[in-house]
Amino acid sequence: MENVTFLRSIPVRHEVDVLVVGGGPSGCAAAWAAAQSGQKVLLLEGHSCLGGLGTAGMVPAFMSISDGYHFLCAGFAGKLLQRLYSGEIDMQTGEAKTGLSIRAEDLKRIYDELLEEAGVEFYFHSQLIGVMQDGRRIDTAVFAAKSGLFAVRAKQFVDCTGDGDLSVMAGVPFDMGDEDGNVMAGSLCSLWAGIDWKRVQKPDDREIERAVDDNIFKIPDYALPGMWKISDLTGGGNIGHVFGVDATDEHSLTKGLIRGRQYVREYEKYFKEYLTGYENMELISTASLLGIRESRRIRCIETLTYWDFQNLSVFENEIGRYNYSVDVHPSNPSLEEHLKTHGDFKARHLSKGQSYGIPYGALVPVDTENLLVAGRCIGTDRLMEGSMRVMPGCYISGQAAGTAAALCAEAGVKPAELNVEKLQKALLVLGAYLPNAHV
Repeated sequence: MENVTFLRSIPVRHEVDVLVVGGGPSGCAAAWAAAQSGQKVLLLEGHSCLGGLGTAGMVPAFMSISDGYHFLCAGFAGKLLQRLYSGEIDMQTGEAKTGLSIRAEDLKRIYDELLEEAGVEFYFHSQLIGVMQDGRRIDTAVFAAKSGLFAVRAKQFVDCTGDGDLSVMAGVPFDMGDEDGNVMAGSLCSLWAGIDWKRVQKPDDREIERAVDDNIFKIPDYALPGMWKISDLTGGGNIGHVFGVDATDEHSLTKGLIRGRQYVREYEKYFKEYLTGYENMELISTASLLGIRESRRIRCIETLTYWDFQNLSVFENEIGRYNYSVDVHPSNPSLEEHLKTHGDFKARHLSKGQSYGIPYGALVPVDTENLLVAGRCIGTDRLMEGSMRVMPGCYISGQAAGTAAALCAEAGVKPAELNVEKLQKALLVLGAYLPNAHV
């Protein structure tokens, strides 16, 4: 492959205290939290809205926000969910009176409002393309936008790209997938009309196995499809799997999106012919972002492991607690792989009142001096990525990373040297659930 050299001078358009790259759930929480300290915060997002997979990705529902007694992702997420569900959530326990299905357009608007109210400057269609460093310290991040290339200087950087793009551009090592590099399948979510929810019954393995035997699917997929009730006549589909997608490669993502739009029609046939209540369903839209469950895991100074899940770990430097199951999806369409991951999924749940701690060090990449990471690519092993990757987990890590970045910018210290008690105290002021904080 031939290489070319492309050199040009570009403007430094912004100089800020904290730059958050990526406007998904972790990025929104990070930017909001950083702004609470009065620091100058900029958030840049490559897509056309905030919220990531919960909005542009059309993921139809939130996973666990409570252990049954405590609101685990309180703080930024508490303010967001209170507006989204209009008092349907107990703000002390996090228990919801109704299901946590998502109306994406409402969620987009609330993200906009919360960040504007917090004084966060943010822009869409701004794609990170590189960084400039002084040793282990990031000096400048470079972006491509409709107005051309531009640079941003910041005291502290927060990587909320989901794939760890900023960290990898800064030379941070990472892990990806299982021991052979296989990653969980993705899904292309969708929105449907014409569902008769009064007649809908929960499907079981027999229907999907019969559909596979009848060659309904171009690529056999034994995982049961998920359809969430959004309103009396609409449903959000988190259905089917796109296997073999590398979220860090545009060729693979393109093929995945094409395949996802194909299998949606296959699942339409399945729902109409094998299940009840869906006979008149009609596709409204597929998501503009492919639902990625797994990509890079950034190596950090601490690693959250499955042992911590099993043992309900408590950390001195805890920045939050969470309890979602270890949700590992198949990496290939074989029945053997489905049975293995489906069995593991059922076995790895915590009981009511149980949760595991998240150490601050899992947000601090190795070999860097002014970078934090939040979202699905924090420092975990593969099984724990399956728990922390969902939106409430991203709110917890994002809120902590944004708060830490602001404190580091204000004090002029490296994230690895931050006084964790000071961080915990600041998180408690924001409303975070930190029963083990040493303050």
